Amino acid sequence: MSAPTVHRAGSYDAANTTSGGLRGELARLEAQAELSFDEELRIMRELGLRGAGPLLELGAGSGAVTRRLRAAEPDLPIVAADIDETVLAHAACPGVPRLAADGRGLPLRTGSVGGVLLRYVLQHVADPAPVLAEALRVLRPGGLLIVVEVDSMLWGLADPMYPELASVHATMAGAQRGAGGDRQIGRKLTRLLRGAGFADVALRPFATTNDDHPTEAFAPHMGPERLVPLVASGALSMAQLALAADRWKRFRSDPDAWVMLLGFVVAGTAPGGPAGTTWRKR
Repeated sequence: MSAPTVHRAGSYDAANTTSGGLRGELARLEAQAELSFDEELRIMRELGLRGAGPLLELGAGSGAVTRRLRAAEPDLPIVAADIDETVLAHAACPGVPRLAADGRGLPLRTGSVGGVLLRYVLQHVADPAPVLAEALRVLRPGGLLIVVEVDSMLWGLADPMYPELASVHATMAGAQRGAGGDRQIGRKLTRLLRGAGFADVALRPFATTNDDHPTEAFAPHMGPERLVPLVASGALSMAQLALAADRWKRFRSDPDAWVMLLGFVVAGTAPGGPAGTTWRKR
């Protein structure tokens, strides 16, 4: 059997995203999904997730969300798709077929799915328009598109704050931008969906705090592990990495520390559906 093929589109490289290579990234994706999935699911249900089958999870990666969706909505048919076959090989989920495909050119019939989920995908794509166009093409009339994203300028709140880390965060955002990504895509999503031809576009923010999760659970977003590849590439110095590690250690050991991470769920429907198919009427 031949080894899975590694393809990349945009700024995401699973083997060079966090410390520990691919193994470390698989663990980070699980921890990330565990942290915020319940809030995302609540909003997705409000927007009509249960009526959006079959659901194409485009950019499913390791299946961290696929498996949670399957457990939460066992009657919803799901297809997990990703351009990176190496990562997709880890997305095994009973009853969920996997599809190795580029989101800019899907091997699916026009109007063949009822929903498309893009979770933390568009921030890594240099040009979201072709991906959104393909999502619109494969959706049946009235089908639901759900996009989950962040915005680095509206990422949330932390108390205490460490202003000395501003340059570190800017370096991380700059590295993603240089690789074709956009960590400020959250503010653009409603316009992108409308520009792509989606109707009934709506935005719903969600927040995750350490009132509900242990502070340590926020390590995928706040810990220094994601900075390690930037040191290896020369974009970040060892001194900056040490600073980030020290501040994270201080933060997680502070019993009064508080953090809120802010994300966005944006939804739209494919035009042409019969009355009653838009998210407002589900």
